[in-house]
Amino acid sequence: MEPSEEIIEIELSKKKILLMLVGSLAFVAIGIWFVISPPAISNSYWGNPTKLAFVGYASIFFFGLCAFLLFRKLSDKKPGLIIDNTGITDNSGGVSAGQILWSDLEDISVMEMHRQKLIMLHVKNPQEYIDKQTSGFKRKMMQMNYNMYGTPLSITTNGLKISFDDLMATLIAKVKSHGQ
Repeated sequence: MEPSEEIIEIELSKKKILLMLVGSLAFVAIGIWFVISPPAISNSYWGNPTKLAFVGYASIFFFGLCAFLLFRKLSDKKPGLIIDNTGITDNSGGVSAGQILWSDLEDISVMEMHRQKLIMLHVKNPQEYIDKQTSGFKRKMMQMNYNMYGTPLSITTNGLKISFDDLMATLIAKVKSHGQ
């Protein structure tokens, strides 16, 4: 028996995205400060101006990239997640997978990294999801996720208008209703 058609759309939280953007820009500013005029630190390890400059450049690069992706996501009108009878359509972050079919899904697990919970979606054909990405950056990030965590697909609620627990409960119910 085919489950009844129910489409769940979870919107992007512009407020959460804006807060993350402000935080990223603050770290970019700190990185610029470390490069241009590093603070005097008495610690022999961190007081080294070369190390501070390296930390500054790394901060500018990483958080600058985050700020760029967050700025683009602010103007995104599409829902962050769509859950329907076909599967999950992920548009929740900078490295979103697109459509993930229920028929490909093998398991859902939770991973916690630095007090941040991630929903890991394990699929039968992970390389296909990596290969279908048109952006080289997305492909590299998904390959890195696959190498480190065993799956290229993960969802976080950082930029979504839903709590982690509510999203996890919704996904588990949908997986059960589709016989996974």
